[in-house]
Amino acid sequence: MHTDLADGGTAAAGEPCDLVTVPARQGLEAVDILRRGAAPDVVGPVIHDGACDTLGFLVPPGTAQGWDVPGSACTRTDGRGLRIPAEPPVSGSGWLLPPAADTPVTDPAVLRVALDQAARLIEAADNCR
Repeated sequence: MHTDLADGGTAAAGEPCDLVTVPARQGLEAVDILRRGAAPDVVGPVIHDGACDTLGFLVPPGTAQGWDVPGSACTRTDGRGLRIPAEPPVSGSGWLLPPAADTPVTDPAVLRVALDQAARLIEAADNCR
């Protein structure tokens, strides 16, 4: 099953994935870093919670097993939980970046680098105050 998106693209609905959650500030910095990089299409769907306290990056299943980035969590699905949905999977949440056919999930290695860089930028900015 495929879901039509507003821009005319499609995303494979029902694909299994894990979910990396981070504080919104770090997540937004990471999205900016990923989208400004050499390959701006490397960031997959991103969910924000209703209060905009956290962002969730959809990543390939199995990512949670080796995920150890401080300040973040990765929820394992084992192929039976979270799947790329047409609508955000959590009540009261929304898509910051909706699913797209060309980037179904974010590469965890690329996300790790972006989150590390985002944490350093935030720390530097906070130390300048």
